[in-house]
Parts: sequence; structure tokens; C-alpha cells
Amino acid sequence: MKLLQRRAKSRAKDSSSANVLSERMNSYQNMLWTRWQALPPRDQVALGILLVFLLLFVGGYGGYSVHQAAKDSKSDYQEQVADYFWLRTQAGNINSNALSAANTQSGDAEMPPASSVSSLLNASSINNAQVVAAGDAVQLSFTHPSQAVVSAALGKLEQQGWQFTQLSMQQDLATKAIQVQATVVS
Repeated sequence: MKLLQRRAKSRAKDSSSANVLSERMNSYQNMLWTRWQALPPRDQVALGILLVFLLLFVGGYGGYSVHQAAKDSKSDYQEQVADYFWLRTQAGNINSNALSAANTQSGDAEMPPASSVSSLLNASSINNAQVVAAGDAVQLSFTHPSQAVVSAALGKLEQQGWQFTQLSMQQDLATKAIQVQATVVS
């Protein structure tokens, strides 16, 4: 019961403060109206034109600024979408050495260079490649019938950060197979 009485009192206070505010607004409007009536007709027209001009200027500038903000937001969004799709297309060009360094820092074990080259060649459909570690360098030798596959495999090695110090490619005239012998360093 006390709770209901408190609510009734708070509502009465809210309605009385609303009434006070309403009365103040009415008195202010009445004062402005009487002052407007006291002005000569020429000044009323001048003030009316000035008010219309200010409303058009403020409204126009406000609309223009909202339009510019929307246009800038749209161009920022389109730029971010373009960046996203560019990054997706560049996913194959990520340097494996940087990835392996990041993996080493995060606690993953780094693959030996010969195993890394061998797995890259296997992923490129080159099986039975001979891969031998020779100090910091890796020597590789393989034969494959497709020049496109050989080019793609060598390109992947370069993309992964391997540099060719020696490269020898020969094509067998009878079988048309390409024999590759190379030395790469990371």
C-alpha cells in the first residue's frame, strides 16, 4: 500500500513539473506573439524572409552534410570490400618462411628444408622427386612429362621464398619428358 502511495505522489510531482513547463512555454509563446504583433508590417515581412532563408540554409546544409557523410561511408565500405577480396586473392602468395617463423615463435616445430621442398613438389603433382639437403641449400631432381606442371612447381617454390642458385632443364626428345635439376636456398 505504501508503494502505491509513493507512486501516486511521484506521478503527481511529475505532472505538476510538466504543468509548470507547459505554462512557461505558453507564456513565452504569448510574449513572442505580442512582440510580433507590435512590429510594423515591413519588419514582419523582413523577419519572415530572413526566417525562411535561415530554414532553407540550415536545412540545405544539413541535408548536404548528411549526404556527404553517407557518400563517404559508402566509399569507405567499398574500399574495405575491395581490400578484403584483394587479400583473398593474395592468399597463395604468402611467404612460407614468414609463416614458419611465426609457427616457430608460437611453439610449432619447423620442417627441415628438404622436407619442405619435397612436400611442395608433391603438392604440385610431382612424385618421385629426389630431394637432398646440402648444407643451407637443397638439391632437387625430377622428371615430369608436362611443362605446365613443372613451371607451376618451380613458381610455387619461388613464391614460398626459395631462390634458385642453379637450374638445369632438359627435354628428352623421345618421351618429351622434362628433366629438372636445381639447387635452391631459402
